[in-house]
Amino acid sequence: MTMDQDQLQKAMLDPQSVFGTPEDVVASTKLTTDQKIEMLRRWEYNAANEAVALEEGMPGDESDLLRRILIALGQIAGPIDVELTAPTKQHGLSRQAVEDPRNDEK
Repeated sequence: MTMDQDQLQKAMLDPQSVFGTPEDVVASTKLTTDQKIEMLRRWEYNAANEAVALEEGMPGDESDLLRRILIALGQIAGPIDVELTAPTKQHGLSRQAVEDPRNDEK
């Protein structure tokens, strides 16, 4: 079973609006592994931006969302190389830091 295009596009732009938690993305049977990885990477980017905003004094609540996203990514893609991050406050993960383990078989 797959997700319809409108729902998939919405989930890619705002994963939390379709999936309540990163764990729900991992458990979804409607997404391919590549879609799950891309969705969690985007969610990670948004969560990192929110963490930086909180660090800089913007109002909001701290949460463990970023940690949970990284754990979910690790469950799907295997170990994440946290040394391969961007030189910004967000420390976004590079494409090489998170890769589909099936790519090693090619």
